[in-house]
Amino acid sequence: MRVLILGAGGMGGYAARTAAGFDFIDKLQIGDLDLAAAEHLAQGLGNHAEAIRADVTAEDSMVEVLRGVDVVLNTVGPFFRLGPPVLRAAIRANCHYLDINDDWESTEAMMALASQAREAGITAVIGIGASPGISNLLALLAARELDSVEEIVAGFDLDAAMPETRNETPAAATIHGLHQLTGKIRLFERGRLVDQPPLRKISLEYPGLGTFDSWTMGHPEAITFPQCFPALKRCRVVMTMARENVLAMRLVAPLINTGLLSLERAARWLEWLEGVGKPVKGPEDYIAEIVGNETPRLPPLFAIARGEKNGQSASVAGTLLSAPASGMGGATGVPLAMGLAAVRPEGEARRGVFAAEAIIDPTRFFDELAPRCSPAKTNCGDLVLLSRSWENRDLRAELARL
Repeated sequence: MRVLILGAGGMGGYAARTAAGFDFIDKLQIGDLDLAAAEHLAQGLGNHAEAIRADVTAEDSMVEVLRGVDVVLNTVGPFFRLGPPVLRAAIRANCHYLDINDDWESTEAMMALASQAREAGITAVIGIGASPGISNLLALLAARELDSVEEIVAGFDLDAAMPETRNETPAAATIHGLHQLTGKIRLFERGRLVDQPPLRKISLEYPGLGTFDSWTMGHPEAITFPQCFPALKRCRVVMTMARENVLAMRLVAPLINTGLLSLERAARWLEWLEGVGKPVKGPEDYIAEIVGNETPRLPPLFAIARGEKNGQSASVAGTLLSAPASGMGGATGVPLAMGLAAVRPEGEARRGVFAAEAIIDPTRFFDELAPRCSPAKTNCGDLVLLSRSWENRDLRAELARL
């Protein structure tokens, strides 16, 4: 299999290093507009890796880059600008496609290319990183515990999702976050898609932990899950962050919405405020905070499914007890590389454009992710912590024992 990874940054680096360990990959290319960065990454991956210059903003040239490549893994964002052109190029070049797309607008636009992908014999998996990706598969495991599902909530700590390194230009992840916390976002309410302002305060009940404040933001999970669960009535993505950061966002958002402040300038300010480059926390650090704080906090990444179990209202929450090392880069890049299993020739051939929950088996995925985590886990059951409303569990006590 010939694989091209677009983007030599943090997430592309983790995806490349993970993919380099797969024996089914015959040739690995690293593509970036900055050829020197691509060469630096490729040099550390062994003799079967090479660097090429790739400009994702030029669709026609991307078609030529992708010809002869079996699969492209796209880490170059923000995806609301750069996702659809690369997928269109991949379809034209008959190249399978995976990405870490975290914008709902580009997700809708790329899902609309499903018929073209099927006709070209292409499989595209949109959003197989941390969120979306891990979050979708946690939600799928939680939903399978219920007899019927009415609501799914995916959530994460936005403070934990800040990029680990600071550059002259703001990270695409920071621009994405600001974009999805301003303007209008798309959620699934009362059985239909609706557009609403972000940063709506939501009281969230997490089985075994308690009730917490959270805030809505735009994300793909809210629009992809209704396609898998036709009876779903509500689906949203929420985030938590320090209250002073919520206040800062409420002050900055009107300036962005009115055009007085660009996303890029706001992103630079936010990265300065957040202290990009500070030590990266791991899941064990967050578990210690959940256990040690007088006021409990939510896990850094989670999903909750609500519905019925044995005729009674019930809910199930899922989170991870470990994750790939080095914060957001590892938690996003490693799952992306693992998504290659969806397009391996010896696997079941499903063609079209899919969200993670529509094509990836969650148990198998977490079985394979577990040993790649730090600290390493053995399998899905060892890695994923599911809490059920009917069990009356005290997760803080359980985590303290762990």
